Amino acid sequence: MRQKRSYGRVLVVSTLVGCLEVALAVVVVLLYVQTQPPPDTAPDWAAIAGSLVSAVPLVGFIAFLLSLVFVLPAVALADLLARGLGGRAAWWSAPPAVAALLAPPVLIFATHNDTETESTLVFWASATASLSLGALIALPRGEGLLRRVGLWGTAVVAGTGLFGALGLAVGLLPSYEPPRIGPQTMTGTWIDHTTGTLVFTPDGRVTASGVGLHRPGDRTGDPSRRCSGSGTWSYEPGRDVRSQKVRVQIPECHWPAWGVDGTDREPRISQEVGDPGSGQLYKLRKVS
Repeated sequence: MRQKRSYGRVLVVSTLVGCLEVALAVVVVLLYVQTQPPPDTAPDWAAIAGSLVSAVPLVGFIAFLLSLVFVLPAVALADLLARGLGGRAAWWSAPPAVAALLAPPVLIFATHNDTETESTLVFWASATASLSLGALIALPRGEGLLRRVGLWGTAVVAGTGLFGALGLAVGLLPSYEPPRIGPQTMTGTWIDHTTGTLVFTPDGRVTASGVGLHRPGDRTGDPSRRCSGSGTWSYEPGRDVRSQKVRVQIPECHWPAWGVDGTDREPRISQEVGDPGSGQLYKLRKVS
């Protein structure tokens, strides 16, 4: 005799799947960040970790609510179809049911906020896939489903983080590296986030106009002294792309060597702001 469906367990399993999906997304985003240029201000990882921990109850509540409104009716519809088909499983009906249940609120939200059609369709498809996964995983009736989902889901999240970190360490994933610029790339105008500019010429001359000067203890957003003048510049290739430097020598302005980051399409030169190792950067980007 087939085991009777426990819709309470369906709700719990679907909620757990939703929480695991969020955890997996967080891990993927953290790995992706390691492949991108550093921000002007280093992330406060302690604060980010604290925010993630404090958000766990909210994530659980939202996952429960979505499971209650969308997943549970989809599973009930699959059971109804199964009875109409003589007891044969109708698992294929769960994703269309989730999509149909999602369509009205998504359409109402998109119409009210004048959202683009493409963005609306992408969100609807993504939400359908996410919630349908919870419905499909919650459909089996065997004992120990919740424990298996918890163990396998945790293993997937932890394994993604572990293999992603190993991939970054051994080079299988493209961890971020600054572009190799060279003297030819330096020639031209570089600007900061306000009106400061450095103009490099091929003959080794440079002109500064309102470029920031920072002292120990400064922060990126603090007002800085602005420096203008003319002098010379030189490019030092270093041992590798991470150690390449650009030296700007202007009598009125005393800067340490500028580091290089950004991308091939948008290279940047930067100065560290504040104490060594602060992770805060003052950047200039090249005007294309």
